[in-house]
Amino acid sequence: MIVKVFKDPRILGEMAALQASAVLRQAVASRGHTRVIAATGASQFEFLDALTRQQGVDWSAVELFHLDEYIGIPVTHPASFRKYLIERLVDKTGIAKFHGLDGERAPADVCLETGGQLNRAPIDVAFIGIGENGHVAFNDPPADFQTSEPYLVVDLDEACRRQQVGEGWYASMAEVPKQAITMSPRQILKAREILCIVPDARKARAVKLCLEGPVRPQAPASILRTHPGVTLYLDEASAALLSPEIRLAGALPVDTLV
Repeated sequence: MIVKVFKDPRILGEMAALQASAVLRQAVASRGHTRVIAATGASQFEFLDALTRQQGVDWSAVELFHLDEYIGIPVTHPASFRKYLIERLVDKTGIAKFHGLDGERAPADVCLETGGQLNRAPIDVAFIGIGENGHVAFNDPPADFQTSEPYLVVDLDEACRRQQVGEGWYASMAEVPKQAITMSPRQILKAREILCIVPDARKARAVKLCLEGPVRPQAPASILRTHPGVTLYLDEASAALLSPEIRLAGALPVDTLV
């Protein structure tokens, strides 16, 4: 894992977008198309804005997969992650094929159908974040590190739901759905390359859990350390609790799953 720390979220987003666009251009140049996974949430604002402004990306050759979605909310809901990706990425770029997760349909059917589409060919790159409780996608602790299913139906824990209120997506905890569809940790790890974008002091504890201590389900993002192609983008605030050794090293060896 490569760890990069930048002054603030804006610079972080710009630098992550440079790497992301390079990955997309290279994939399209070599194979004529590229398959991508994208996350949502407030932490991705600067990155996605910068990414959509990159030059030379043939967005018509991009096939986009949805990372997670609440169960029971329509695409018109302000907190819908489909709505988020359509407005902040798909409509801005002209992406030709977007596999959105429909939270209003039967979850088992959505998991099966979208998972089948996902596994038709390798994923070139996943753009993800880390939640305040250390989750990746909606895999809250303790995450299921064993399942090989591409998508899961999961219960959202209190910390995860509280984060959604804190970011302004919902007015109260009572409004936050209690279940979601999420890509599984092992499925995320199938991407050839992973860019993990994690700004903000709210994420400092989760970042520390990800990088320090054993790889374990209680720290879901720690599983990223088992992948050889992860770049973790932090700002000064989200990196504030890291040990000096990790901050100075800039790269960590690939760990084994325990």
